[in-house]
Amino acid sequence: MVSFAELTQMNLSPEILAELQKYATPTGVADYAALAIIAGVSAGYLSRGTLWDKPDPHYHLYFERPQLKNGGQAGLNSNKETRNIAKKLEDTGKNIVVFWGSQSGTAEGFANRLAREISIRWGQECMSADLSDYDPVTISEIPNSKLAIFIVSTYGEGDPADNTAEFWSWITKTGDVSLANLQYTAFGLGNSNYKFYNKVVDVIVEGLEKFGAKALMPLGKANDAEGATEEDFMAWKDSLFTVFKDKLGFTEVEAQYVPSLKVEEDESLEPIDLHHGEPNSQVDASKGAAQSSPIRSLSIVNSRELFTSSDRNCLHMDVDLSNQPELTYKTGDHLAIWPTNPDSEVERLLELLGLASRRDVPVFIRPVDAATKITLPTPTSAIALLRYYLEICAPVNRDNVRDLAQFAPTPEAKTYLTHLGQDKDFYAEFINRTHLTLDRLLQLACPGHTWTKIPLSYLVETLPHIRPRYYSISSSSVVSPRKPSITAIVSTTPLPENPSELVHGITSNYLLAISQQAHSQPHPHGVSYHLNGPSDALAGGKVFAHIRRSKFKLPITAKTPLIMVGAGTGLAPFRAFLSERCQVQKIGKEVGQMILFFGCRNPEEDFIYRDELQEMQETLGDKLRLVAAFSRYEDTPRQYVQDRVSEFGEEVVKLIDEGASFYICGRAGMAREVEKAVSGTMQKTKGWTEDEVNNWSKAVKKKNKWQEDVWG
Repeated sequence: MVSFAELTQMNLSPEILAELQKYATPTGVADYAALAIIAGVSAGYLSRGTLWDKPDPHYHLYFERPQLKNGGQAGLNSNKETRNIAKKLEDTGKNIVVFWGSQSGTAEGFANRLAREISIRWGQECMSADLSDYDPVTISEIPNSKLAIFIVSTYGEGDPADNTAEFWSWITKTGDVSLANLQYTAFGLGNSNYKFYNKVVDVIVEGLEKFGAKALMPLGKANDAEGATEEDFMAWKDSLFTVFKDKLGFTEVEAQYVPSLKVEEDESLEPIDLHHGEPNSQVDASKGAAQSSPIRSLSIVNSRELFTSSDRNCLHMDVDLSNQPELTYKTGDHLAIWPTNPDSEVERLLELLGLASRRDVPVFIRPVDAATKITLPTPTSAIALLRYYLEICAPVNRDNVRDLAQFAPTPEAKTYLTHLGQDKDFYAEFINRTHLTLDRLLQLACPGHTWTKIPLSYLVETLPHIRPRYYSISSSSVVSPRKPSITAIVSTTPLPENPSELVHGITSNYLLAISQQAHSQPHPHGVSYHLNGPSDALAGGKVFAHIRRSKFKLPITAKTPLIMVGAGTGLAPFRAFLSERCQVQKIGKEVGQMILFFGCRNPEEDFIYRDELQEMQETLGDKLRLVAAFSRYEDTPRQYVQDRVSEFGEEVVKLIDEGASFYICGRAGMAREVEKAVSGTMQKTKGWTEDEVNNWSKAVKKKNKWQEDVWG
């Protein structure tokens, strides 16, 4: 309310002031009553929280989650961790750090194993460290009394893992840093089927050397193309330990398991407090936030078999995003599926560990050491760990075979495991006869006994954690924006020396079980899964999944010619590309010339999407040429896509000269052979030297005119 005195200060005319005064001055009982009410309400409002409506000091208890007390996951992360690795080493009393850069989890697993073994066998204070958790520049502050070990993977076209990107950018772009105090050694994981084999570790070592870091031993490398990654790592590790003994003067001690974390039962917790198997989206959030969507439970609304073969399966699945408006995809992206371990493996392992009757008892996972990072959801339960969080179907490596001997229930089992873990040739021969999962190993080593001495903490520390499997999306976001599809071949591999024993790929057989259930049929090999998921979150044919952005994209201009080469399920993204080009042409826009090279065994069994491709051919007319290669068809000579690329070399070169974008999807070995075929044709057609071809290859890749989406 404005007083008359305040009105007189507004430079109003006398006439207006006189009129306003009539309304500004109370004239009756009603006006005074209104003023009293307004004054009372104002006073009451101003006294809120002091005279009335005082806050309840226990109000927060309504929202407090008991699992965050006494070591719960959020409680562990409540204090912000330092991003200075030198300070972290100093604060935790560590003198060795094993950095890891990992895309699929292998390098991470190696780093954790190495850090654990250094601590146990050599009595050294050691920690493993995610490269993305620390500011790269702080590596320069590590004193020469400490040691840094780098274990990093290379994937794709010489790309670093997501969690290596920040360090990679720093080591390749910084120019004003000294690493003269840094002692280091490094090990790289790669695949010689890729052109840029182990490029990441090579570049990192080059950068470290340039800034003055001192290598304790030669660089080590693993080659997955030869299936030797595990043995390559162990050979390098043995060389490292020789350096520990001979150069650093470390003393080896008797190796006994010393846990870096505790897994303790707590029956006071209720089921609502637990993580029952939902994927832990927080662990990798900082690394892949820009590349990946949130993890959600998504419905599979349509699944069908693409093969006509009775002994092989290939699935087409449509996934529904309708109830997840924040999830979107673009043509060429990937869909990540989070798998579940099969029931038989889970139940057998629970029995062998003596945990069957306590499978649902709540457990907390807590670090023993401040440097240990908990990467699994906690609190949880034994059944959730074995079903959803740990790779219990992965082969047991020799290190773990040897370590398991200390928990053996009989002297005979201890002797057997020690021999198997120490004898490289015996181990290699053994795994050719059986798929050496943990439960099978325990059964073979000591039939009829339970292994109650194995701590659950040991399994959490040593078994790989379940990771998502990535599938190229085989639909166009223009044609089917809310229902991306994937194309998944089901992996069922007979053992070389025992063909009757089948090794079932975890994720593809999980998807097959979902598909079979939708058609009211059992899995063809009797493999079963807990398809309803944790807390029935996946009931009705759902999967936990997320979308990962990809660089494997169509050109912006639809007029750009395309050359596409795919074998098997490598056809998936090209189905999406062609579907989108068909749609563009239907709305009256011009599309460029296209040629698709596709390879499979024979046209009668595994020529996937054949009818659809023929329809697209009719729609696009002479804008599309389909060229097939069959490797096992009747009595005809074997042909592979690279052979057909060479056969149509002149047309390929012509499209390249017209500005075509070149795409390859499939196995890395195939991609390498296709590139050789194109390079050979370019040399022959243009009369180029090998150097000229190499320069051309580098140029087109730099311009994203040559793209690959390859694996293995």
